[in-house]
Amino acid sequence: MKTIVALQALVTAASLDYEPSAAELDAIDLELPLIAAEVELLDAQITTLDRPASVLDERRIRRARNRVLAERRNLANRTADVALTDGAA
Repeated sequence: MKTIVALQALVTAASLDYEPSAAELDAIDLELPLIAAEVELLDAQITTLDRPASVLDERRIRRARNRVLAERRNLANRTADVALTDGAA
């Protein structure tokens, strides 16, 4: 009986063992408010999965959606500001 082996190199944990760069950490810090807003929205939606949404639940979801939209707008503006600043230099 013949054995079948992969022709590609194996992916191991050792090959993925590296630290994020300073630029990657800065990008995460820039996106952190949006990530937090999305987690809050997800939490509000999860609470209504097993029961009917009350008026307070609907308000919480609406506020969380508005916060996500505001954070997306803020992130787009910050990213545009950074791009304009980098482009002018």
